[in-house]
Amino acid sequence: MAVKTPAESPRTASPLFLREPEIRRGIELMILGYNHLTHSIDDILANAKLGRAHHRALYFIARRPGLTVGGLLALLQVTKQSLGRVLTELGERGLVETRPGVQDRRQKLLYLTDKGKDLECRLFEVLREHLSGAYSEAGQGAVGGFWAVLEGLVPEDHRESIAGLDHEIPVPGKRASG
Repeated sequence: MAVKTPAESPRTASPLFLREPEIRRGIELMILGYNHLTHSIDDILANAKLGRAHHRALYFIARRPGLTVGGLLALLQVTKQSLGRVLTELGERGLVETRPGVQDRRQKLLYLTDKGKDLECRLFEVLREHLSGAYSEAGQGAVGGFWAVLEGLVPEDHRESIAGLDHEIPVPGKRASG
C-alpha cells in the first residue's frame, strides 16, 4: 500500500470522524504540528538560555500586561514551584518585572520589560510566519474549525480564563487597529 503524501492526504474527515483512525490522525497531526511549530523558535530560546516554559510565560504576560501570578498559574496549569522558577529566571534576565497590585499590594502583577517585549516579539514573528502559512493553506473556514476543536479540548471550567485573550494587544512598532 502506498503512503499518502501531504498533498494527497484527506482535507475532510470521513462522516465517521469519531472512529479510532480519525481520532488517531488528529492526535498525530496535533503532536507533530505543535512539535514543528515550537521547534521553529528553539534556537532563539536556546541563545537566550531559556526554554519553552519561559516562552509560554512570556507569551501570556505579553497578552495580558498586569496579569497576576495566580492568573498565570491558572492559565498555564502548572505548579507554583515550577512557575516560580521560570518567573525568577525571567526576572533575573531582565525580561519580566513584578509590580504590586493597585488595590491589594500583596498581589504581584507581571509585566514584560522592554527587553522582554523585544524577545517575545521576535518569538511571535517566527511563530506567526509558520502559523499564517498553515492558515492560508487551510483556508478561512478551516481556521475557525481548528479553533473550535482546540477550544473544545480546554475543560469548560477553564475556558473563562482564556476568554480575555480574544482582544488585540499593542505590539511595539505597530499601530493599534480600530
